[in-house]
Amino acid sequence: MEKNASIASSCSHRRPFVLLRAMEPEDLDLLYRIENDYDLWQVGSTNVPYSRYVLHDYIANTTGDIFTDKQLRLIITDSSGENVVGIVDLVNFNPQHLRAEVGLVIEKAYRGQGYGKAAMEELITYAREVLHLHQLYALVAKNNTDCLKLFKAIGFQQNTQLKDWLYDGKEYHDVEILQFFF
Repeated sequence: MEKNASIASSCSHRRPFVLLRAMEPEDLDLLYRIENDYDLWQVGSTNVPYSRYVLHDYIANTTGDIFTDKQLRLIITDSSGENVVGIVDLVNFNPQHLRAEVGLVIEKAYRGQGYGKAAMEELITYAREVLHLHQLYALVAKNNTDCLKLFKAIGFQQNTQLKDWLYDGKEYHDVEILQFFF
């Protein structure tokens, strides 16, 4: 940990240092807020609100083992570990092909400050060195230019487009499929 701390301080002018940790019961309010944020529904596949009971049960029953759960949700904190910045997910994990889909949500107060990039870089390292994945992929709405820019900046390749993939209740939006290969 000492080595990481010195690396963080020497790189702090470029991007913030983040920690990824397992979910705790104390994260219930965060999950409730994120999962029930209607604006986020427009960029993903969720279209129903989640109750505190369901989310509490989810936290309590998640093993934290991607091979068992076929997904992994990690909490992003700042370098102190005290301030929650957002969440990052590996979902649709396929153990046969060693790939997983990435989901990222940064709390509004922390957006545009480099936390998303820092969290994704940590996730990529974890996916490569611990999980030994072959690839990560993301489905990003074509009009979500900030997210597309972030994924491309960290090495994701934009390979194809899905037409009319997301519907926001008024119109359909195309989605870009981005892949990161190890």
